[in-house]
Parts: sequence; C-alpha cells; structure tokens
Amino acid sequence: MTRELLLLRHGKSDWSTGVDDYDRPLKDRGKRSAQRIGAWLAQQNLVPDIIVTSPAERALVTAQKACKAMGYGDQGIRLDKRIYAADVDTLLEVLADCPADEPRIMLVGHNPGLEELLVWLASEEIAVPADGKLLPTGTLARLHLPDDWGALTKGCARLASVTRPAMLPEKFPFPAPHGKEQRDRPAYYYTQSSVIPYRIRDGKPQILVIASSKKNHLVVPKGIKDPGLSPRESAAMEALEEAGIEGEIGDNPLGSYTCQKWGATCTVTVYPMEVTHVIRKKEWEESHRGRSWVSPEKAVKQLYQKELRPLVKKLVASL
Repeated sequence: MTRELLLLRHGKSDWSTGVDDYDRPLKDRGKRSAQRIGAWLAQQNLVPDIIVTSPAERALVTAQKACKAMGYGDQGIRLDKRIYAADVDTLLEVLADCPADEPRIMLVGHNPGLEELLVWLASEEIAVPADGKLLPTGTLARLHLPDDWGALTKGCARLASVTRPAMLPEKFPFPAPHGKEQRDRPAYYYTQSSVIPYRIRDGKPQILVIASSKKNHLVVPKGIKDPGLSPRESAAMEALEEAGIEGEIGDNPLGSYTCQKWGATCTVTVYPMEVTHVIRKKEWEESHRGRSWVSPEKAVKQLYQKELRPLVKKLVASL
C-alpha cells in the first residue's frame, strides 16, 4: 500500500505588523492562496484525511483557510508544536506519529524545513524550478510514500505534483467543487447566519445593536456560516465574537434575506437570541465595535439592513 503526503507551506505573511515571528499573520494574498489550494484539492478529490499544522499563526490560518475551502470545518485540524522551526529529523518524527490507517495526510509548515524534507524524501524526483524555489509561500507538494512512516528512508517517495497558487484560477467554483459558476470567494462565504439579540427589562423587550466593522452603521451580529457548524452554531459564534454575548438561540429562524457582497448574492438566515450573559469588555474579541441596548422601535429605525426591520417586529410579536 502507498500513502499520500501533502506538504503545504504557509501563505504569504505580513512582515509589517511588528509582532514576533511566531505570531506573524497572513496577508490577504496569503489567505486567498490557501483557499485556492483548498478548492483545488476538493476539485481533484484529494481532500486529506488528517491535517497536521504548526501552531504558528501563519501556518494555522493557512490550514484553516484551506480546510474550509474544501467544504469542511477546521475543528479537526491537529496542532503540533514540533513543526515550527523543525528540521528533517523532527518532521520525520511528526510523520511517524501520524495514524497508520489514514491514507492521505497534509502537513502545513515552514521553510526551510519543508523544502529539506521534500528533497530528502524525493531526492531523485526533484527538478529545481527556474526561480530556484521548490516551495514558495502557499505551494503544495504531493508525494506518494511507503505505508510505514516510522521507517521512511531517503529517496523513498515519488513526487506526484507541485502546485503553486499562481497556477490556479483566481476565482472559486460555486456552489460545489465542480460547479460551473465562478465567484470571488469560496462557496461557503455566500451562506451566512445572524442573530437579533434581545432581553426583557421591566417587562419590555430590548434589542442589542453593535457598530459595523468600519463603524459606519448599526447592525446585529452576522457572519459566514462555518462549514463545520450548523447555521445556529455559526450564529452563536458570531454573537460571541462580534457582540461579546451568549444566550439561547431559537430553534427556528425568524426569516432570511439576501445581500450583495463579493460579486454575488449572499443568503443570510436570522435567528432570535435571548441574551443570558454579556462578556466583559476586556474579554470581548471585537470590543472596538461598541454595543448598546435600544428599544425595538429604535432598532427598527437605526438598523442599516432594512430587511432586518420586519424581523425585529416579528421577534417582538412572538415574545
């Protein structure tokens, strides 16, 4: 039996942030390249059984973006501290610890370790590109290996392909990996979840509103539905991140609406949420937004998304 190893170098990172190397984030270009690799893997029916990544920010986000573009949640990604700044011997230890019954594993990490591992495993198969870079940022190498990863030897692998993001289409198939429509973002971006948060004070309902990310408008929590979560679970996650709140989300949505974004139509499903806990400001991930409780009447007047206004009324009528 042969097994497949996918070596993915993290996407282009941002050196201008001033943070240390471990916490250096991806540029938008790096995020897009990871998503293009993920979409390509799904199209080629090469979705890995396991993804093991360095926990450094640029590698972890690369793994997450690729995984979601394949149509899967990132909850199953495995973090391995050994991959960060690893040499060949350390990376071979990581491979030896991978479950023997999983035929295709993707390792997300850094140079020079990944390039050195690639050369060690497939030394007779390597053709150095004109630019001299075997694994530039965002690049994926696919190798066929013997089944026993605890006894790998130099030159034991066959290099099946090396795929650079620049080789792939800039747009993404919709609504599935083999969809004919091409969109600006991966397919899952266009399905979103939202909540209208409320509480009862002195027998009267109040609605929680927050500022939009650019502080231009008043909105309620809304975001892309994570491929690994249900619409309700995604709505709860957005409420926690964007508004710093937790609570009970209704089983049934209040309704849905559409909006134009990323060159196409997004569908947003809206749920009622009774707030039971408000996170302290210093623990709230997006506290720069601000939040305030207003009457339903004010919410109807102030919310930027007009389609939310009848849903606020519907919520109040149901209480």
